[in-house]
Amino acid sequence: MKRVFALLALSLLASPALAAPFPAQVPQGALVIARVDPGSEVTYAGRTLRVAPDGAVAFGVGRDEKGPIHVQVRTRDGRRQHVTIEVAPRDWPVERVDGVPPKTVEPPPEIAERIRREQARVVAARVRDDERTDFEQAFIWPVTGRISGRFGNQRVYVVKGKDVPKSPHSGMDIAAPEGTPVKAPAAGLVTFADTGLYLTGGTLLIDHGHGVSTNFLHLSRIDVKVGDRIEQGQVVGAVGRTGRATGPHLHWGMNWFDVRIDPLLLLETGH
Repeated sequence: MKRVFALLALSLLASPALAAPFPAQVPQGALVIARVDPGSEVTYAGRTLRVAPDGAVAFGVGRDEKGPIHVQVRTRDGRRQHVTIEVAPRDWPVERVDGVPPKTVEPPPEIAERIRREQARVVAARVRDDERTDFEQAFIWPVTGRISGRFGNQRVYVVKGKDVPKSPHSGMDIAAPEGTPVKAPAAGLVTFADTGLYLTGGTLLIDHGHGVSTNFLHLSRIDVKVGDRIEQGQVVGAVGRTGRATGPHLHWGMNWFDVRIDPLLLLETGH
């Protein structure tokens, strides 16, 4: 199936000597999936990318990436290609969020330390570089509902009438009733599952291979455990309002290692 990698049509750039194209332009927050000759060596942003047996490679483009970005390809027989990809800027509106518990926005020192420890555990789960290629599936919606928060928008929390700016939103919020089943958008391996994180509440990570992972936050329950193999469409938990949340919704985030990417850009055409 055709994928939506951008909010614009992708023109393709390819060398006749190589197996497949890279996009000529991508938006900020995109996951780029391309194909090269199997056995090639591909480097990007100082990292040697894993190349699948079918030649698939994947990498993420950050929210604040200005571009152009550069990819180096060396085929098994020594041919080289330097690929330049332009990055299309996106608008990042400010979202004002009211009604969250003040202690989750400006936590006391002991709670801040707990948050730091918990986030370090989540970060550690994202360093995997498995050879699985589950990311090549056409991703599906984990739940259906109104998009109540968009990736990349600047978050400003209103606490006792005061604006408290925080980091840009790291995923997409989908409003849905509490208890709504959450389905895996693609196959993968569960690498993190905890029902009690301070900020994100019920938190689940699924690894899709090559450093690509998805995360699901504020869950009311988690139906899988670390090490489970998950198939696309399998129910993995339920929508909740745990952690820092103003109401029931699913926060759906995606990463390429430590680079946050926008899951909305990967959904199938027509969604």
